[in-house]
Parts: sequence; C-alpha cells; structure tokens
Amino acid sequence: MVTVSTDKNKLNVMFVQQFLKDTYWATGRTMTEVQITIDNSFCFGIYLNEKQIGFARVITDYVVFAYVMDVFIVEEHRGKGYSSILINSMTTEPKLKEVKIWRLATLDAHFLYQKFGFKALENPEKMMEKKII
Repeated sequence: MVTVSTDKNKLNVMFVQQFLKDTYWATGRTMTEVQITIDNSFCFGIYLNEKQIGFARVITDYVVFAYVMDVFIVEEHRGKGYSSILINSMTTEPKLKEVKIWRLATLDAHFLYQKFGFKALENPEKMMEKKII
C-alpha cells in the first residue's frame, strides 16, 4: 500500500540524507543541513507498506509562491508511478491550494512535471540568482 504523508515525524531523515548526498543537486549535503531544510519546508514522504521510498519538499509562503525541491524516489521503486503520486499529492495539498506560482528546477524530469502543468519559464530573462558555493 502506497501512502503520502506530510507528517515530518514520520520522515526517516537519515534515509533522505543518504539519498540526497549523492545527487547532482545536493552533493555532500550533511545530516545537519538536511534537518534544517526539513524544519523549514513543507515536506512530503512517500511510503510503501510504511517504509519510506521517496521524499519531496516545498518552500512556500502558502499564498503567492512555492518552490519544489529534493524530489526523489529510490532507484528500486522507479518506473512504478510513485513519483506521479508524490507530485500529485504536493500539487493538490489543501494547505497549498492558494499558491499562485509554483517553480522548480530539473535536469532530467521535465516529462514528469509537465503532466502536472509545469512548463518552461515564460520570461527567463527576468529571473536572477545568487549562488554561494
């Protein structure tokens, strides 16, 4: 049975950190850093028979803007529709229903997010960033 929960107490933070530390977007992220990101985000855990198989988080003000980050399903459970279940849960979450602008960054999962209405930025020339690495 697959379930999605926003209960942070159910999250296996070590599981999340062990996955994220090896990704292209969160290489080397420490346990402390993962815990801080969880503490300061609206989080979603996806579970198969009560065992966590994925994670996602949303940074938001709950009205105007939401940024989707750290979305993953572990390798052995990919290709089974679980990522769609996770994204659908985020985009239909009642606490996020007022959000007007959703954003995310992805290198290789455009096909997944397009199913939920995400598309390329209309005016990317207006976007700016500051990176401290």
